Amino acid sequence: MRNAPSSQGFFRTRGTAAVADHQQSPPAPASSAGAGPNIPGGPSSDIDPKILVDLLHLESQIRSAQTVKELSFLLANETRRLVTFRQAFLISISPTNGQACRIESVSSVAVLDRQAPLIKWLEKVSGYLWNKHLLDVPCYIIGSQIPREWQSDWKRNGFSHVLWCPLKWANQRIVAGIWLARETIWKEGEDQLIRRVAETAAHAWQILQPNGTRAGRWKQLFQKKWVWTGVVGLMLAMCLPVRLATLAPVEVIARDPAVVTAPLEGVIAQVVVKPNTFVEEGDVLFRYDDKNFRNQFDVAEKNLAVALMEYRKTSQEAFLEDETGGNLPVQFTEVRLKEVERDYAWERLEQVDVTSPRAGVVIFGDPTDWVGRPIVVGERIMEVADPEQVELKIDLPVEDAIVLEKGAEVDIFLDANPLKTISARLVHASYHAEVLPTQVLAYRVKAALIEPGSHIRIGWQGTAKIYGEEVPLFLYLFRRPFSVARQTVGF
Repeated sequence: MRNAPSSQGFFRTRGTAAVADHQQSPPAPASSAGAGPNIPGGPSSDIDPKILVDLLHLESQIRSAQTVKELSFLLANETRRLVTFRQAFLISISPTNGQACRIESVSSVAVLDRQAPLIKWLEKVSGYLWNKHLLDVPCYIIGSQIPREWQSDWKRNGFSHVLWCPLKWANQRIVAGIWLARETIWKEGEDQLIRRVAETAAHAWQILQPNGTRAGRWKQLFQKKWVWTGVVGLMLAMCLPVRLATLAPVEVIARDPAVVTAPLEGVIAQVVVKPNTFVEEGDVLFRYDDKNFRNQFDVAEKNLAVALMEYRKTSQEAFLEDETGGNLPVQFTEVRLKEVERDYAWERLEQVDVTSPRAGVVIFGDPTDWVGRPIVVGERIMEVADPEQVELKIDLPVEDAIVLEKGAEVDIFLDANPLKTISARLVHASYHAEVLPTQVLAYRVKAALIEPGSHIRIGWQGTAKIYGEEVPLFLYLFRRPFSVARQTVGF
């Protein structure tokens, strides 16, 4: 796309003597530099007020035009209010479309016939002049500037004196031009009126033409070679293999901890240890309220004593009466039952103090949450774990899930140490998703540290990046949008 060379005021002014020479003889042929004869400039000292009114009215019509076609019709027909001419042509210029010059409108013609010989001939002539850089600036066009075989048609079409004025706005490319032809020579001041109209029309054309819209700008953009080079490069980059990865929240937990559960149904009276403290095996962790258990033991002991007295009494009476001896087996069984009840009450009383099953760190929440709280048998109270033996618990949301394989690489970014990346390996992934306390459906994934160390503390949280198989970069970037689209549309 070519930018027209700029010239101050479009029209290059010449002296009065030069104007007189132009009025006496036809314009001279183009110079060796390729530019057509310059148009005389300089405003006339005697201006008809009616022409100024017509000029303002025409500019108002141009600004009110809604389409390029309407604007072309105005320039080809309404310009007659300002200057007289035999015929006017509005020619659009678009070198990127193959045909550089294309006639858009002709004066006094409502419907343009593109198969007409004059239209075809003028499009070839204007295209030739454009390629010769003769239409870059406002100028007069003479027949000697075109090839000899076209000059006969030039005279026959009545193009004795042709005035050309391009439409160029804000020093951008030329988008169109006005071709005015008549039998008489152009007078001083008429070219200035056409220049003023062309400047106004160029601004309107730039706004109304498709290339001025957003779609047109995109079209122009994709006509550039470097854009297509970038597109091809981007497409090739989208085919590059990358490792699929997903992010999920992670927490450092103890590996194989000893879970301390409630051995009895009752009420906790005291939590002896504090959270995150080290205990030895056999140390008391918490105590039950033993009032009920002691009362039950006392009752069981007294019931056993009563049963023993009954058994002894029956044994003594059996020596005197044979019939009484038949109750001895029943009494003996009753005594054994009371002994079992007493032993069971004693065992429960002994379990009032719950001790640690192993040495390690005690892991649980606030002790005050357990004191005075009734608990049931088997309820999870706390854990005792080795602080050096840790693993990683990852809650992978279903919507972010990828194909997980045992031994897959995992990078851990802990909130407590965000500048360091911890390497791990996936060891387990659940088949079924579970609803987390945050009401998120997620898979339970566990990972083991490659290099265990004491710098990692149980309870730390962060983000885990789980790596999967290699996929194209396009799938890596647009996996989630495709998944949502397929679930929504179903294609």
